[in-house]
Amino acid sequence: MVFFSGRKLALASLVLPLFCGAVKLKAQATPPAGEVIQKAVACAQQAQSGTVKNDFTYTKVSMTEELDSTGKVKEHSEKIYQVLFKSGLTRVKLLEVNGHPPAETDLRKQSDNELTVNRLLGQSKNNAGDNRENFLTPELVARFDFQLVGQGAINGRTAYRLSFQPKNPEPPIHRVVDKLLNRISGTLWIDTEEFEVARAEIQLGSEVDILGGMVGCLKHLAYTMTRTRVMDGLWLNSFSSGDFEGRKLLESMRIKTKSQSSNFRPLALNS
Repeated sequence: MVFFSGRKLALASLVLPLFCGAVKLKAQATPPAGEVIQKAVACAQQAQSGTVKNDFTYTKVSMTEELDSTGKVKEHSEKIYQVLFKSGLTRVKLLEVNGHPPAETDLRKQSDNELTVNRLLGQSKNNAGDNRENFLTPELVARFDFQLVGQGAINGRTAYRLSFQPKNPEPPIHRVVDKLLNRISGTLWIDTEEFEVARAEIQLGSEVDILGGMVGCLKHLAYTMTRTRVMDGLWLNSFSSGDFEGRKLLESMRIKTKSQSSNFRPLALNS
């Protein structure tokens, strides 16, 4: 009996360390939400700094539909862009509008739209491009509470799934976009190996007035974005879709958007 107990003790002395080690590894495989999001921010900041010289170019096709009050399409446009990602910044060149070379009015409108977006996001005008590929910043992340809700597969890779919502009480409003940020929530998928954002889903929780409602309001927003890993440590936006509903001045509006990027390739050294 003593011999049998001794054998069990000997077996336990071998198995228990392995078991405890497995439990420890499992615990380490699921870090806190705060650690995951901070690592994701660090990756985005490194890419934005331009210290990693991974320059790429690709083609982007963007479609926009404006709907009437019954849901029928009253205006449709399709644009093709050549996108340049260089030194952490993104620059787009409009190539076609509805199958034709862009007119001067199309180019001017494109420039005005980019300037408006930069102003909303608090970015200064930069002829080298903007940071749309790396939207995670410490300032943005600080406005939200994150919770790790599980894991899932995105494009064949494992990702942490984090839900997020605005902090309570609401963060202060310094820019027009801050008012919108205080109303949105959603889910982020963060790659478990490289801590890059693989997918994002965003929705609007309540109506947002623009300049007190005089310019308009946004009543509904549903936006999805997917990013593609084009090489080790470099991810680029590859797909997005949006559904926006609200009011512009006195007129109701609903707009649907969709974009698809392809033909990712390294930028030639002489570009």
